[in-house]
Amino acid sequence: MHHLLADTILVIHALFVAFVVAGLFLIIAGGPLRWKWTRNLWFRLVHLLAIGIVVAQAWLGRICPLTRWETALREAARQHGYAGSFIQHWLRKFIFYDFPPWVFTAAYTMFGAIVLVTWILWPPRRKGRCE
Repeated sequence: MHHLLADTILVIHALFVAFVVAGLFLIIAGGPLRWKWTRNLWFRLVHLLAIGIVVAQAWLGRICPLTRWETALREAARQHGYAGSFIQHWLRKFIFYDFPPWVFTAAYTMFGAIVLVTWILWPPRRKGRCE
């Protein structure tokens, strides 16, 4: 049962990462293309909160709770957990290179800064507000 719970957390974590990354690309595409939904205030607030949590954890030197829970469940199922963060683990698997932690902190911070810039370039709108 532990491995099924760990796999569920893995899927949730991957969806969280996809939301943050794809969300930014869709906001950037939606701005010039005038996609109204990419300026939805709630979507943008949730997106900003998501990357804000990631940046704060990185600066505080904390591992994501989802990573800790998945690792604990994998260890309980006698499987291997992550040695570092979720992103470090999967990047290492895909590109066979182990970046130092400061690289991830810098990348998350830059990503968060780009999200903030999108708030200036294409500010969110409340529903029913004229553009």
